Amino acid sequence: MNLNLENGWQILPIGGDTDTAYMGIKSDQKVFLKRNTSPFLAALSLEEIAPRLIWTKRISTGDTLTAQEWLNGRSLYRSEMGQKSVSDLLYKVHHTPVLKKMLIQVGGKVVTPIDLVRKYFEGLPDDLNQHPLLNKVANYLKANQPDLKSDFYEVCHGDLNHKNWLLSDKEKLYLVDWESARIADPASDLSMLMCQYVPRKNWEQWLRQYGLEVNRDLWYRIYWYSLINLLLDVKYYHQRGRFTEMNQDILKISELINELNF
Repeated sequence: MNLNLENGWQILPIGGDTDTAYMGIKSDQKVFLKRNTSPFLAALSLEEIAPRLIWTKRISTGDTLTAQEWLNGRSLYRSEMGQKSVSDLLYKVHHTPVLKKMLIQVGGKVVTPIDLVRKYFEGLPDDLNQHPLLNKVANYLKANQPDLKSDFYEVCHGDLNHKNWLLSDKEKLYLVDWESARIADPASDLSMLMCQYVPRKNWEQWLRQYGLEVNRDLWYRIYWYSLINLLLDVKYYHQRGRFTEMNQDILKISELINELNF
């Protein structure tokens, strides 16, 4: 794509589904370029949660182009996701007031439990809708939503895949790819990460490491969001024909509901 930058820039696409990320090279300067990133990125950069924002420009196509510091490093491995550095950075995301203020100002959406339930049922394929286990769990979650007041909602990343955690060659950890950012119950983020990467036997320890006192209400919210996130993943994998991953998540759902005894 022609990004219409001044002469001298070499623009190289970076792999991904959205075709919005590029490497920009000019002389000895290298930057990470992205089209139409949310203004929220500025706050993330100032808080050193995302790599440093260098400039923002509106180009002739009408798109907004942002340039961030190019960092040499790597994504976290799955085995590293239980580390304290991960829980510390996620705690910072959830408990930095300026981030919440900024996300609200730029029109960040509030996502409630019923929004997630509706997302699951919307356009649900018949074979998933008629699956006895999935149907039972989905209707249970619909009827038994967590009751955390929205005043306690915080900034949530919404896509805590290990590939979205960038460890620089200077051992500085960043969280990237904020397209799914929302104002929501922090338990929705915590459960997403724990369900994917933390062994069930270590959940309580991980929550304490994050900074929470574990009580019955928190446990329920963690389990509720774990189940709805798994249902959404099952739907996602089904739509893309990734049935091995879909069945793995169905097994996880079965294991969790056995613990809940419903």
